[in-house]
Amino acid sequence: MKTVLITGCSSGFGLETARTFLERDWSVVATMRRPREGVLPASERLRILPLDVTDEESIAACVAAAGPVDVLVNNAGVGFLNALEGTPPETVRRLFETNTFGTIAMVRAVLPQFRARKAGVIVNVSSTVTARPLHLLSVYTASKAAVNAFSESVALELKPFGVRVRIVLPGRAPDTAFAENAGALMKQGIPEAYGEIAEGVFAAWAGQSADEVTHAADVAEAVWRAATDPACPMRLPAGVDAVAAMAAARGSGLA
Repeated sequence: MKTVLITGCSSGFGLETARTFLERDWSVVATMRRPREGVLPASERLRILPLDVTDEESIAACVAAAGPVDVLVNNAGVGFLNALEGTPPETVRRLFETNTFGTIAMVRAVLPQFRARKAGVIVNVSSTVTARPLHLLSVYTASKAAVNAFSESVALELKPFGVRVRIVLPGRAPDTAFAENAGALMKQGIPEAYGEIAEGVFAAWAGQSADEVTHAADVAEAVWRAATDPACPMRLPAGVDAVAAMAAARGSGLA
């Protein structure tokens, strides 16, 4: 039986991904900053562990408690939308500490066991804004674009050890707690000069139907494919809008 370790499982993409792997008879190590019972179906194949990806001690303790794993899914992340002028330096650091440095730290933590076994898969969850930039997402996009660059580079150095690295790129997912939390931050402190741009962004989002956005199940399926299909591409879009965004980016030469 194979084991997957997934970060950020309290809601949204991570929670749905954990459910998907459980349903398909994998052993799942679901991690959360503040573990909660009852969010996932009870199973002998499920362990819920505390993890803060910005804390090296927390990472070391989690990886040690998890034991041998076959797949690492780096899903934990922080969303944010604002003009650069309205983004405090501490927010910039927070996004990079979680989205970028947290991903790198988790990969570093599992690499010794993967390299020793000459097997393992790393799936890093990024975003399609890295292929098709949008208004007021400069810092968030930068934190995720760094994940893409890191993933593609580290994939080269790990290939000789039998370790695969893949990137899943979701589109906009309004039906997740991630989006709700990001939305609360988004509307705080947007400079007046950028008000018209922000109104346009929110209006465009409000006009999207459920058939035009990404859902947690889309991401879970993409992660499953990335974890289990050696033939899948390095960058895997997840969601109707994500597929369209990646196609448009390829058409313009951006991806």
